[in-house]
Amino acid sequence: MSVTGIRKALAAVFVGLALTLSAAAPAAQAAQAAPAAQAAQAAQAAPAAQADKLKLTVAGDGAQGVTIQATYADGRRLEQVVRLVLTATGPDGQRVGPVQLEPQPEGQGFYSSGPVLSTGTWKVSVNSPAPLAGKATATVQAKAAQSPPAPAPVAVTTPTDDAGSAAWWPLAAAGLVLVAVAMGVAMLFGRRRTT
Repeated sequence: MSVTGIRKALAAVFVGLALTLSAAAPAAQAAQAAPAAQAAQAAQAAPAAQADKLKLTVAGDGAQGVTIQATYADGRRLEQVVRLVLTATGPDGQRVGPVQLEPQPEGQGFYSSGPVLSTGTWKVSVNSPAPLAGKATATVQAKAAQSPPAPAPVAVTTPTDDAGSAAWWPLAAAGLVLVAVAMGVAMLFGRRRTT
């Protein structure tokens, strides 16, 4: 066999090896990628399952209303408007609701009922239907709204004698004239003594 023939045979062997390896590489990558893809799908399914649940925090607003903070179950901030419905049972079996709550400008996921409760202790439930389901119950103490204190009265005095208040101007002017004359006399006598 000539040198050229040996080169051709070696080149054919190398080309055959390269083709074999390139055909086997995608199959090996696919075999390695299958468990990784399954793990990625499982990792995406867990947040997706958590993403469709809400955590609702219910509290009184200090008067006759209720405030609700809604977040995702995993603690992320809620970036969309959800439908929240409030029902409440109060003193003497009073019932309020269902009341649909509106989002408030105080923050993302913040909802408020406004003054819907009368004074007393209320058991409040807030529900959110699917696709973002959530439920919370809390006991809220409703109080009468506090009004700001009335301003303290200011004593206003008015002059009782208008003529008396105008009489001080001539007296002040006369006093100024007397002071000016006294100073002038003192200056004149002071200059004469030095000469």
